[in-house]
Amino acid sequence: MCFAKAFPMTEATTEASRQASRDDLATQVLANNRVAGRRVAVAESCTGGMVCAALTDIAGSSDVFSAGFITYSADAKKTQLEVSGEILETFGEVSLATAWAMAAGALAKSDADVAVAITGIAGPGGGSEKKPVGQVVFARALRGQDPDDYFTQRVQFQSTDRAAIRHAATLFALDLLQPEKDSLRPSEDIELPA
Repeated sequence: MCFAKAFPMTEATTEASRQASRDDLATQVLANNRVAGRRVAVAESCTGGMVCAALTDIAGSSDVFSAGFITYSADAKKTQLEVSGEILETFGEVSLATAWAMAAGALAKSDADVAVAITGIAGPGGGSEKKPVGQVVFARALRGQDPDDYFTQRVQFQSTDRAAIRHAATLFALDLLQPEKDSLRPSEDIELPA
């Protein structure tokens, strides 16, 4: 008998499954950075604080989690993270340049050793031909690293479901905080399921 037929996935079980996967990964991220003696910071746009919440939902996270910046608007990106107006006007809020500047700003505005930034279009509206719903851009900055080597990547999540896109982006960002990702460098665009 097929498990899905016997126990169909409901919205509640989907949410519980998402919460469990998020909590497991956040716990690993905190433990691994604790062992490495590192602190982390996050700059979020389309996830609206979900990465920060995932980390701070875990008891004892304060020895690893340094700071979180929820910069949903262009103005917040400018004032909180010092993303230049020129970058925003030239490339837009959902761009490699903006994510790079957000990560750099989060690192500069905190005592973190590593910072991750997320900006994207979670939908269901707001997309365009060049920047469709599900496009999320990530950046990762490591203290002491040459800024030219900061990791940046554009990901097209294959969904138009806002909750699924935001969840997938949260997991991707959490994974980028792992110490084992230190060797990542700017990368090609990819597509992933959400």
